[in-house]
Amino acid sequence: MPTITINNRELEFTEGQTILEVAIDHDIEIPYYCWHPGLSVVAQCRICLAEVWQPNPRNDNKLEPLPKLVPTCQTPASEGMVIHSDSPKAVKNQRSVMELLLINHPVDCPVCDQAGECYLQDYAYRYGRAESRFEEEKIKQPKKDLGGDILLYSDRCIMCTRCVRFTKEVTGTSELMIAGRGAHNEIDVFPGNALDNPLAGNVVDLCPVGALLDKDFLFQQRVWFLTSTPSIDGITASGDNIFVQHNDGAVHRIKPRTNMDVNTWWISDEIRHGWSHIHTETRPLMPHLRGELEAPQADAAEAWQDARDAGLAGLEQGGHIAVMISPMLSCEDAWHLATMARAIDPNAVLALGPVPVDGDDQTFPGGYTIRAEKAPNARGVRRVLAHFGDVIEAPAFEQMLSSDDTIKGVIITGNYPSEWVTPHLTAAIGDERFVLLMDTMATALFERADVFMPAATWVEKAGTFENADNRLQSFEGAIESVQYCKSEAQIALDLQADVEGCTAPVFNDAATRQAMADAGLTAMRDDVHHPIVTQDELESDMDLVQLSVGGQQTSGGCGSGGCGCSGD
Repeated sequence: MPTITINNRELEFTEGQTILEVAIDHDIEIPYYCWHPGLSVVAQCRICLAEVWQPNPRNDNKLEPLPKLVPTCQTPASEGMVIHSDSPKAVKNQRSVMELLLINHPVDCPVCDQAGECYLQDYAYRYGRAESRFEEEKIKQPKKDLGGDILLYSDRCIMCTRCVRFTKEVTGTSELMIAGRGAHNEIDVFPGNALDNPLAGNVVDLCPVGALLDKDFLFQQRVWFLTSTPSIDGITASGDNIFVQHNDGAVHRIKPRTNMDVNTWWISDEIRHGWSHIHTETRPLMPHLRGELEAPQADAAEAWQDARDAGLAGLEQGGHIAVMISPMLSCEDAWHLATMARAIDPNAVLALGPVPVDGDDQTFPGGYTIRAEKAPNARGVRRVLAHFGDVIEAPAFEQMLSSDDTIKGVIITGNYPSEWVTPHLTAAIGDERFVLLMDTMATALFERADVFMPAATWVEKAGTFENADNRLQSFEGAIESVQYCKSEAQIALDLQADVEGCTAPVFNDAATRQAMADAGLTAMRDDVHHPIVTQDELESDMDLVQLSVGGQQTSGGCGSGGCGCSGD
């Protein structure tokens, strides 16, 4: 392979790569603002300029310097090149660019949502001057509501134009433009337009500074307190790779996780903001028996045992049982529910719950597709149910309930983010059957259910989803189940243990996948894609220093002095 040398390191590269891409591939830092792998290259910010020497074929291929610094984001790498991004000329340019960018930038890092993950902060520390030479009054730019969920703090903008290029090249909606000239340049929407396309939230992720902000996240959390857990879209059939960012048991935002085989660098606003039901005040958090008052939280363990006893007694009262397994559940949930149902009734009917569809798939010019199917795992649940027999779809299930009097007990699972129970389903269930409901919301079946068991959402458990392209992807639980909710898999394990008279095991997604593979579903072992992330994607690079009082550490600390501190 051809090689180039960057900062005295000889590196291999692929034909067509730029100098900056080669540096990024080999963990060599060259500062940049405007470049992004999913957008066109404009070489606008100028901080990535470097000193380049290359062989001159007209002079026996001797290394000769190019007459001026060149943008590494735009310059193709070629055999034998020698690049210096740390030479005196390159460093002087970096300092000059940083000085220019900071001339009118407000010093509001303490109140800026971007603090802790801001390129401007990082580069000001690494490449900027210790103090400003600018003594004139700063130009003030206005704050703007761009529409939808986006705010623009114009005085923080460094004119990298990532957001403008995104709306032109990826969404094709072109709401954003550059208005004004010179130092009075600013980003704005075209008159009469609002930034409200279905992918608009990605401009917040693209912004390298704190200029574009999410209204829902504004002033909610400091980013260095957030933990990022790799997960999968639990709202639609896209299977988009995401990070669930959370703190103290609460989700605060969802960000895209790069996967070039699925969602590249983007997610839809539907996915970004589709988690609000997790912490809604109306979410039922305790088991509930029909006609009885909800047990106090202090009696949670007793309430769960009463629900298990009542549920099992109702399902075993005679006749067949039927289970409707929601497409919002994981493959592991479906497996344990089906196994539990067949342990109670070897002839139990297993059906797939309603699969919501909203219009048609929408594909944008940049290649991203929003799926019309609003369920993350319809194909995965079908795959699991097919192992137990024929797959019954929701309409056929409703007809069966309406006509088959031998079905005396029904297990219904939901976990949809909003009301999903239709009058047809309620009528098909009727008033005489025993109903065990596992759900996250107080839907129309909540009062009808003889036993209600509160279920965990996808961010509160681990499992596997199969997306619209039949790609199996595992995800991790981000937060503990809210209060007294449990995953459907754990509820099924508890009920099955009661049937068999043993102690219920604790649900483990990896062990379940192996058990499924041993039973013949080998794809659950061989074809599942697991998240691959680096440590710096999971944790902030912000150093948290613990203080001491009177020579005693307040809550741990290094205690060794190896970090450069005194050890106390």
